[in-house]
Amino acid sequence: MEIFKHEIRQGRMALFVWTAAISFMIGICIMIYPEISSQMGEVSNMFAGMGSFSQAFGMDKINFGEFTGFFSVECGNVLGLGGAFFAAIIGISALAKEEKEHTAEFLLAHPVSRAEIISGKLFAIAAQIVILNVAVIAVTVLSVIAIGEDVPVKTFAMLFFAYFMMQFETAAVTFGISAFLSHNSFGAGIAIAAVFYFLNIVANLTEQAEILKYITPFGYTEGADIIMDNAINGRYLAAGIIFTVAGTVISFWKYQRKDIL
Repeated sequence: MEIFKHEIRQGRMALFVWTAAISFMIGICIMIYPEISSQMGEVSNMFAGMGSFSQAFGMDKINFGEFTGFFSVECGNVLGLGGAFFAAIIGISALAKEEKEHTAEFLLAHPVSRAEIISGKLFAIAAQIVILNVAVIAVTVLSVIAIGEDVPVKTFAMLFFAYFMMQFETAAVTFGISAFLSHNSFGAGIAIAAVFYFLNIVANLTEQAEILKYITPFGYTEGADIIMDNAINGRYLAAGIIFTVAGTVISFWKYQRKDIL
């Protein structure tokens, strides 16, 4: 419990900044929708005819004239990229920072096992991701009420659940990598999240690259597919859960055998 509290205290400022930034951008995005909704039908037709560009971002499958379609692309990209970057940063730094900041000796001097250290850090990461998503959902609900839009609750619940799982998978994968590092590497974390995002774009462009959807957590957060199918793709989500479990197991395996200097 002490390790959990310590991690939350250490990360509270970053959590506040990322949560505030993502929530603010989504809130603004929703609030401007009534002003531009009359033009969105034309925009939707324009994007639908832009070929590969529209395919890459799933804009050929949705109607921008409807709030759900607008939200899934505009606000979805904010939460998708912002949430992935945040999850990757806290994941990649969780274990590696102890060696860089020379706090590992302090932790290991206490009557706690390495498994308990890893568990405390994992719970702290999960808590931060939950807090971020709860705040974003609250801002979304208040903003939607403010503009008077009716939204399909089930569809929005699935969108937010998909993004939550994507963030947790990204955090788990980078957490597993963190066990192999001896110094903080924010750049590596951001790069991993960015690669995941671009793998999904490539997968959208051609059916031959569809297998990439099983690798990138963005595969099951595709707003256009969730809206059209009214469901999250179970195969991609199952692959994501496997990667999440693998990242977690690898972190326990490696950290308990690691020589910490």
